[in-house]
Amino acid sequence: MKAAPKNSLYLALACLALLLKGLLPQAFAAENPLISSNPTEDPAETTIWPNQTSRANSDPWLVENHERLREMRPRVLVVNFHNKSSRAKLEKMIGDLFAAITESSRYHGYADAQAPAFLNYRLAKLVDLREPENTNANSGKIPLKPAKGKELGKLDYNAFFSQDYAKNYGYEDPKQPGRYLRLDELVDQGFVHEVWFMADQVKGFGVYESVEEKPIYTERFARIPGKFVQAGNGGDSGQKWTGRSVRIGFINVTRGIGCFLESLSHSFEGTSSSKAIPYFTKYFEDYAGYNLKKKWGLPFNTFYDVPYDRKRVEYPAPDELKIQWKEQAIVITNYLATAGNVHWPPNARGHYDLENTNAVLSTIEDWRIGSGAQGADVKKPFTNAAFARYRKMAPDCMGAWLIYWRQNMPGLDNLQKDDTGKPMKNWWPFLFY
Repeated sequence: MKAAPKNSLYLALACLALLLKGLLPQAFAAENPLISSNPTEDPAETTIWPNQTSRANSDPWLVENHERLREMRPRVLVVNFHNKSSRAKLEKMIGDLFAAITESSRYHGYADAQAPAFLNYRLAKLVDLREPENTNANSGKIPLKPAKGKELGKLDYNAFFSQDYAKNYGYEDPKQPGRYLRLDELVDQGFVHEVWFMADQVKGFGVYESVEEKPIYTERFARIPGKFVQAGNGGDSGQKWTGRSVRIGFINVTRGIGCFLESLSHSFEGTSSSKAIPYFTKYFEDYAGYNLKKKWGLPFNTFYDVPYDRKRVEYPAPDELKIQWKEQAIVITNYLATAGNVHWPPNARGHYDLENTNAVLSTIEDWRIGSGAQGADVKKPFTNAAFARYRKMAPDCMGAWLIYWRQNMPGLDNLQKDDTGKPMKNWWPFLFY
């Protein structure tokens, strides 16, 4: 066999180094194998989390060392229930999701090719619960609540944490042979930071896009003992509180990764709405336009209140908004959008509008940075061209827009300032508070 040319070896080593830093071009990163991880591999370096000092969600260390962090490598436990998806398909979806999330955590990455990624997800384990003999779309091992009447059962989130279900994950308890660690124990010991399960959204299947129970913090980031709140996109009241946050997201395997990126982003919105972290809520509401009543005198706080039936918003000029609200036509002159929300880019005319080529003035790229005259945020014409580069990476649902939207959030080494004029905290560590 011929030896590889030296140049090829150097290229391979360089690519590996860039991959580990999250700097590879998006198409290349998405095509590479999954990187798996377990707590024994956590670094001693405390600018990376998890590490040998702290490796569990909701650890007080995260709050105390928030500004120190340069990178997070959360471990995801993926559980597959879809009987008809091959292992190769599942692994590709997971890899593509990792790549999209990584890209979305590169602060202003659309403008800075060297911007480092802050989120570099790792695979804890892919638990494949397919039943080859089962002709149904989903495995019978998916935990469902008892059906009522003709309705199919809803997902039983609490079952994921049960001792009965622990064997499916396959983490044997080193202190008690033959026993398996429950999900809450895996989270507590830092084996798992997030859970994704894969299934088909069959008719009647009751499931939320992403749920999370999160501790409640004070304005000074002190955790309030015993207090928690639903901080995802919906939540199961029957799910018991285990003491640490953990996100459980649903990946619909019949759709693409942009749809799950939308689910995760809705979950981030849910964290804001839950008020679990007052600091985050305060600033996110302005970033995402959750203050429209106060700011513009509209009869609603957020564009989510606008009906889904059609495009009800127009922009006669880049700084003018016209909306049909019930029987009233409302016109706002000197209108200026901030960053918009998951469903509504700054120039959206209705929910899920990714196709508007008409410009609307927005501060999304300079929000709370103040690069303009006298420290004002720069107003720039926003169109769907801003996120066109990401359409291939996350082609369905709101995926392309959301990569760009997330890149403009205060991330690593961000330029945003809080109300006191100090640098704003990086928002990404809040995911694991």
